[in-house]
Amino acid sequence: MGFLLSKSMDANFKKQQEFMLHNSRLQLERQLLMQNQMRERQMAMQIAWSREFLRYFGSFFAVATVGLTAGAIKRKTPALLAPILPLGFVFAYQMDSAYGTLIYRMRGEAENILTSERDRLDLPQGIPTFESIEKARRAKSGLVSIFEK
Repeated sequence: MGFLLSKSMDANFKKQQEFMLHNSRLQLERQLLMQNQMRERQMAMQIAWSREFLRYFGSFFAVATVGLTAGAIKRKTPALLAPILPLGFVFAYQMDSAYGTLIYRMRGEAENILTSERDRLDLPQGIPTFESIEKARRAKSGLVSIFEK
């Protein structure tokens, strides 16, 4: 009788473990999907910001270029054209950021760093551990945790 009860409890325990594993897997998948959706939304906002900034900066660049060119012709001073060069570089960068291939080149460089320069990503003093976080928390609050006893 005890053997049958033990066998039944073992079967129930195994089913419970499988259920918990399945639930934790589902929760992890949902978290990964949510984090990816948040990343995609943040990237979309960044690209949208770049495009909006480009509209304003493009207008400024056009007005500045026309004004500086007119001033250089009117005063016969070619030095007035000098600011157009750095402003042109900024405009080109923003154009590349908003509509060009900058994001793809950045992604490629990031993948290169992740594969061949992994050591550049190490945190000072390594990854925080439970013990280091608990030690800092105790030092800040002046409390003694149950782990010290």
